[in-house]
Amino acid sequence: MNFKQSFRMAIRSLLASKMRSFLTMLGIVIGVGAVIIIVSIVGGVTKDITDQFESMGTNLISVNIMGRNTARSVSVEEMEALVIENPDLFASYSPNVNVNSSTIKYGNDSLSSSCIGVNEYYGDIANYPVQDGRFLSYMDVEGRKKVCVIGTYIASELFDGIDPVGEQLKINNEVFTIIGVLEEKQDSEEGGSDDTLIIPYTTAMRLSSTGTVSAYVFSAANTDNIDAAISIITDKLYSVFESSDYYMVFSQDQMLEQLDEIMGTMTLALSGIAGVSLLVGGIGIMNIMLVSVTERTKEIGIRKSLGARRRDILSQFLIEAGTSSSIGGIIGIIFGMVAAYAVGMIFDMTIAPSVFSIIIAFSVSVAVGIVFGYFPAKKAAKLRPIEALRYE
Repeated sequence: MNFKQSFRMAIRSLLASKMRSFLTMLGIVIGVGAVIIIVSIVGGVTKDITDQFESMGTNLISVNIMGRNTARSVSVEEMEALVIENPDLFASYSPNVNVNSSTIKYGNDSLSSSCIGVNEYYGDIANYPVQDGRFLSYMDVEGRKKVCVIGTYIASELFDGIDPVGEQLKINNEVFTIIGVLEEKQDSEEGGSDDTLIIPYTTAMRLSSTGTVSAYVFSAANTDNIDAAISIITDKLYSVFESSDYYMVFSQDQMLEQLDEIMGTMTLALSGIAGVSLLVGGIGIMNIMLVSVTERTKEIGIRKSLGARRRDILSQFLIEAGTSSSIGGIIGIIFGMVAAYAVGMIFDMTIAPSVFSIIIAFSVSVAVGIVFGYFPAKKAAKLRPIEALRYE
């Protein structure tokens, strides 16, 4: 019996008992579908974060200073001097001061948003062009003025069609004048790049009650000089703190590499958990195939008495097991894709299906069917013709 004949027999056997066949495939369907859903969602989240980082440029260097004591510190002027003294390595820099738990009010409306204090160069460094008004100026920073630039999410939520430039709002109960609105980046979504508020870092130092700057962002002159630029910064910080435990310096590329590694590990772990259902599906196939061998004992005996060899019987049942798991895998792929996009629409998430993960999930499902179908197939192939014909 050739492969084509065995395949036709496998299809007829599956169609003869549709409900049992479906229940046999269910574990495979759930396993393949779960893997595709997980990989698609994690891939979408990774893509969103990566796009957000890349939109800021790959030549950025971030510096976080934990500090050692008040006697050992680095001033803004010292960090600025690095840029001035190394024009071939640095394009610009900006202090970063986060104002935690920022409550923004306009009239009777209020919302919580991220508020960051920066200097006049930050707009170019972080690729934050202004669509209305202007960005912060040197005088705004030096004069510690209470002015701000807002994202389009804040503009749409609080002002609803009103031109916000020139209007006043309150940040943690202090009045600020809006001087600009940033260009939209991520469809004005809450928690995204458009949900932000930018003020002079000199003003933010007072609002945050720290009085110091513990974070900086540098823009390298070009991507080829990033390592040299990082080396200059670390040498400066080490000369002050005498230990690398009190600061961190990392580039955008390093952050993206770490992100890819973390997301890859997470995807692998979650896919492994989801893949357990593939093993359950394999056990289901083995059980049903054992039942099928028992029910078709006489058929096996007749085929053997007519000259069928062991390998013919073995291949017949292996093809049947493989066909069952293959159909389950195909249904699982369809189910996984539909469910992934449905989740994306409901929760407004980016979905990024991976062709590689689909191929792997399907291949594993077929392999599971064949592996778990081998024992029942071998049992069928070892039956003696006379005993099989006498079986009741």
